[in-house]
Amino acid sequence: MRSQPTLGFLLHEVARLLRKRFEQRAGDLGLTRSQWQALAFLAKNEGIHQASLAEMLEIKPITLARILDKLVERGLVERRRHPTDGRIWLLYTREAAQPVLSEMRGIGDATRSEALQGISDADRDRLVELLTQMKKNLVQACRTPADDGKTDNG
Repeated sequence: MRSQPTLGFLLHEVARLLRKRFEQRAGDLGLTRSQWQALAFLAKNEGIHQASLAEMLEIKPITLARILDKLVERGLVERRRHPTDGRIWLLYTREAAQPVLSEMRGIGDATRSEALQGISDADRDRLVELLTQMKKNLVQACRTPADDGKTDNG
């Protein structure tokens, strides 16, 4: 008899498969996964500095610098000096990134549609509500030191 997969395992596998399916569809974009992820996060955070974007992507700043170098070479991203601190680079998407971002959104929509096939609109809405609450809970939990593994389930 097989046991049910844990929530963490299911979340990880669903996220992995969503990325895999997106990558299958996005092959013609000519971007690596790390490049399209950086571009997508940057598009939602225009003017962010490199260190903050690296933190959001959970990668080392030097790794992000190499990714950004490629995106700059392609004319999709630009670095601008911070107005008061010349050591800091602020990041912006360029006009040439807009068609790529639009195509990425379409690929994302198609991928989500495949993933959510057979799930009612009400269940989709509820799923988003539940995952949003889980995220809020974990963001709050991460602000405090971990306990000894005991939980208070009320």
